[in-house]
Amino acid sequence: MASGALVLPAGSAGAGAALHVTHWLPSEPPRAVLLLAHGYAEHAGRYVHVAKRLTDAGYAVYAVDHWGHGKSDGEGGFVPRFSAFTDGMAELLTLVEVNHGDTPRLLLGHSMGGLIATLFLIERQDAFAAAALSGPAILPAAPPSRFTVWISRFLSRFFPRMGVLSLDANGVSRDTEVVAAYLADPLVYTGKIGARLGKEFMDAMNAAQAGAPAITLPILIQHGEADTLTAPEGSRYLFDHVASQDKVLKIYPDLYHEIYNEPEREAVLDDLVDWFDAHVVRA
Repeated sequence: MASGALVLPAGSAGAGAALHVTHWLPSEPPRAVLLLAHGYAEHAGRYVHVAKRLTDAGYAVYAVDHWGHGKSDGEGGFVPRFSAFTDGMAELLTLVEVNHGDTPRLLLGHSMGGLIATLFLIERQDAFAAAALSGPAILPAAPPSRFTVWISRFLSRFFPRMGVLSLDANGVSRDTEVVAAYLADPLVYTGKIGARLGKEFMDAMNAAQAGAPAITLPILIQHGEADTLTAPEGSRYLFDHVASQDKVLKIYPDLYHEIYNEPEREAVLDDLVDWFDAHVVRA
């Protein structure tokens, strides 16, 4: 594992922010390079075990701590525009292109990272050979009322940093050790989601739903059936609406939100690696 940083360019909503980059490399030249988009409130360092499975299979893994997350610049629970997240992925892609040239590229996004990855695919799917999403935040776990939408937009404009929503860490995993480690991690944000981020989240979900038919590349969508943080119905919606001919939806009974951190994680990761193996030519 190695780390570094990149800077969001002028014109970005997060212009000038330094974003922390982590990468893991296999022992031999990589079969493909995977770009990883982590979920809300967490950071790339929570994916060491996922990266190990992928590097053992011959893949390089690059991840960026999103704006306001982990070791990156920004504010927890707030974002000026959701595009600060997708801009970070665009800079990460440029870094991978520089470091690995024409090596095939893959995309993996979890939760909010799944939403970021979906938006990124709508604009840049030509950069990837295949993609996978884990518990993507495409539909809210509880649909907001019209009043909630209105008040969120009002607060976003006049009180953008006001905390409006807390997440229940117990929904992360059925493994109590995973939940304890999540809560004890100093790089995990445990405060409330601010009004601006909540509004940007809803707008990004709407954009992902509207743009889903533009996605045509091979895509695997994985989701825990018992996920209370992002709605499994969102994954079903995405599966039904992407135009990809090569697409797979796997809903895992009883699993919570972080399917790569559930007791059944090895089987779920097997599905992930098998998917990528089927879409990358082995040298």
